[in-house]
Amino acid sequence: MAVTAAESFVEIKVPQQKLFDGVSFPAVLSPPSSSATVLPLTRSIKAHKPYLESLLLKSGALLFRGFTVNTASDFNDVVEAFGYDELPYVGGAAPRTNVVGRVFTANESPPDQKIPFHHEMAQVPEFPSKLFFFCEVEPASGGETPIVLSHVVYEKMKKRYPEFVERLEEHGLLYIRVLGEDDNPSSPIGRGWKSTFLTSDKTIAEQRATKLGMKLEWLEDGVKTIMGPIPAVKYDKSRNRKIWFNSMVAAYTGWEDERNDPVKAVTFGDGQPLPSDVVYDCLKLLEEESVAIPWQKGDVLLIDNWAVLHSRKSFIPPRRVLASLVK
Repeated sequence: MAVTAAESFVEIKVPQQKLFDGVSFPAVLSPPSSSATVLPLTRSIKAHKPYLESLLLKSGALLFRGFTVNTASDFNDVVEAFGYDELPYVGGAAPRTNVVGRVFTANESPPDQKIPFHHEMAQVPEFPSKLFFFCEVEPASGGETPIVLSHVVYEKMKKRYPEFVERLEEHGLLYIRVLGEDDNPSSPIGRGWKSTFLTSDKTIAEQRATKLGMKLEWLEDGVKTIMGPIPAVKYDKSRNRKIWFNSMVAAYTGWEDERNDPVKAVTFGDGQPLPSDVVYDCLKLLEEESVAIPWQKGDVLLIDNWAVLHSRKSFIPPRRVLASLVK
């Protein structure tokens, strides 16, 4: 006999959730306590994918809590169960390591560093439509992955700074980042050019950069990458609304290491500098509107990258959160 969605998933409330237009953000799903046999999460996903996708469309993010997902390999099975195509991590800035199958470490930058709000890979033309996170080792303290609804940020920014947003919509943004040859794990944007373009051949790197719409300027000990101008606001067709689809705050406040000055990392598409006060007010807005649910071991968070920006708080180790990106 077929098991209904209600027999596989129950929506629960957690204290950190917010309501937007009467919809819980994120939606939190657990196995029903009453059911005698809890189906493996992978089977429930396969059986009820339309239900899960409609909930994701409505809420923007789903947190699966209380299911038996213990290892990176279990997490890989969960990702596979959804049946989405994998997106190779080409052109992203974060240092990451492949763990198993389609699973990678999330950004491996040091625990004392925050990772600012961003849409995954918003600074390249081919970005994931969705991303999965999995908590393998829950943090001793901190280390949440705060999430925020992108259309809410757009609407509030437009209300506060109509001229700035108009300019952003007209010109887009230009992202500039200097990469070393090899990875620098102490930097949140420490991916070297070899692993960014998955090659040690400069000619192939050039070809891959061109495909991403990126210009390269080779330096003595690395390369300067210039991306854009690319749109800073996109239109989410599935929900009929504009979204704050950019890495402006992340680049301006966080793309900093010995090679990069964050203020120069992002400008208007015409090369004009961004007004610092507006960028920092946007950062404040992102934090005010965000939801940060403390990780528990076994949690799986599915984020619609068209609806939601995410970040990472600093933490006290241990913490191991894994990720998988889909087309």
